[in-house]
Amino acid sequence: MRAHLLISGRVQGVWYRASARNEAFRLKIKGWVRNLPDGKVEAAFEGPTKAVEEVVAWCYKGPPAARVDNVELTWEKPQGETEFSMR
Repeated sequence: MRAHLLISGRVQGVWYRASARNEAFRLKIKGWVRNLPDGKVEAAFEGPTKAVEEVVAWCYKGPPAARVDNVELTWEKPQGETEFSMR
């Protein structure tokens, strides 16, 4: 299972990327996360369905300092991610 997310709100400068990466590591899934110039965070998570669903649920709330206004979620065909990276 692979999920592509575009997260908006107060998500940059509040450790959102690092926290998302840590959550992915905890769940042992692959993918990437990056800040976009418009203040949004983009991410892709790939792995077992249950683990991907857990990290997607986490993205809706984020770390304590974040304020997530919207999450655009697209389910995609797996692409064979080999590790997790911050872009």
